Amino acid sequence: MASPGTPVTVTVTYSNEKHTVQIASHQEDSEPTLQDMALLIEQVTGVPVPFQKLICKGKSLKEMEQPLSALGVKNGCKVMLIGKRNSPEEEAELKKLKDFEKSVEQIANKLEEINKEFTGIQKGFLAKDLQAEALNHLDKRIKGTAEQFMKILEQIDAINLPENFSDCKLKKKGLVKKVQGFLAQCDTVEGSIGQEMDKLQSKNLALAE
Repeated sequence: MASPGTPVTVTVTYSNEKHTVQIASHQEDSEPTLQDMALLIEQVTGVPVPFQKLICKGKSLKEMEQPLSALGVKNGCKVMLIGKRNSPEEEAELKKLKDFEKSVEQIANKLEEINKEFTGIQKGFLAKDLQAEALNHLDKRIKGTAEQFMKILEQIDAINLPENFSDCKLKKKGLVKKVQGFLAQCDTVEGSIGQEMDKLQSKNLALAE
C-alpha cells in the first residue's frame, strides 16, 4: 500500500504509444486515486476521462474515487488504455468551453465576496448608520453579478455542437448546470438583501415617528 502523499509511477500503453506517468494525489496526505490517474492520462494522451477504458492486470478499472492501491495498481504496473481522442475541431470547442468555465469561476468569486460582506452586515460588523448605504451598494453589485451570469449562460447556450462531439456536450451540460446554480444563489442573496433593506427602512421610520 502506498504511503499517503507518495506518487505512484505506471506505464500507460495506448495504441502504439507508451507513456510513463507519475501520479500524485490532488489532496494532501492522501493516496492517489483512479480519478487522479485518469486526469493525468487525459493530459498525456488526449483521451478524455469519460471515454477512457483503463485495464490493469486484465481487470477493468472503474471506481474513480478508489485509491490506486485498493485497485491493485502499484509502482511499475502496466496500464492499458482504450479510447478515442477528440478531433482538433472538438478540441477547439472544448477550449472555448474551458475559457467560459474560467470566466464563470471569476464571477463566482465576486458572488462569494458579496455574500461575505452581506453576512458581515447581518452580524452587525458595520455601524448602523452605514448599513443602508452598504446594502444599496451590495444590491447593485448582486444585480450586476446576476447579469454577468445571464450573459455568459446565453453565450454558452449559443454554442452549437455536432452530435458526435460527446465530450463537449458533456462539458457544456455541466457548465450550464453550474451557472444555473450560481444564478439561483444570486436570487437568494438579492432577496435577502432586499429583506434586510426593508427591515432597516421600517426601523428608521419607527424611529422618525
